[in-house]
Amino acid sequence: MAEAASASGLVVMEAFHYRYHPMAARLAEIMGSGELGRVRSIETSMCFPLPMFGDIRYSYPLGGGALMDGGCYALHCLRLLGLGEGTPEVVGARATLRSPDIDRAMSAELRFPSGADGRITASMWSRRLLSFNARVHGEKGELRVTNYLAPHLYNRITVRTGSGTRRERVHGGHTYSYQLRAFTDAVLHGGPVLTPPEDAVVTMGLIDDIYRAAGLRPRGGTAEEGPLA
Repeated sequence: MAEAASASGLVVMEAFHYRYHPMAARLAEIMGSGELGRVRSIETSMCFPLPMFGDIRYSYPLGGGALMDGGCYALHCLRLLGLGEGTPEVVGARATLRSPDIDRAMSAELRFPSGADGRITASMWSRRLLSFNARVHGEKGELRVTNYLAPHLYNRITVRTGSGTRRERVHGGHTYSYQLRAFTDAVLHGGPVLTPPEDAVVTMGLIDDIYRAAGLRPRGGTAEEGPLA
């Protein structure tokens, strides 16, 4: 799809709607300001209860799994917060299974070229029922984010440094409205696309690596391949 989009000149946007909300821009601004100092670790989560096990999100042929459905957001947010740290690599992963091929929960450890550690947690059915949060530890301070996914409902940013503690709320409309306006602007006026196909390829490559590290087949594999040893 990325190659076809590049050849055609048409707009292709991956639908990470949260990325188009002012909160995502504010997070990028804080991370780029240097007030946290050298980043030591970044943690993100995307956990919610979905005990409807006949749902398509538990179907391997349809690309199901906690990492695919919710974990992709946690992974994308990890990369957003680590923009200055380079593209991470997967160090290890652990899955909690609903069936031999489907993860109902997934945790993964990553490492950025800068040396910073990364961790994502995703689940559709686990003890951690609801969490759309992020945390960054730096040499000079800490950033905590509550609800990066749907900040129009509620959000909070907390920054702690040697200068004290600061709490912020980012106001704005629905994330999908911002995404639609951005897509329209890109199509009609050549506006910027924050989630282009090339970015999607990087994220999907990391998802594949996480599944392999957890001993599972990447999505799109064949039944003959079986679970990894």
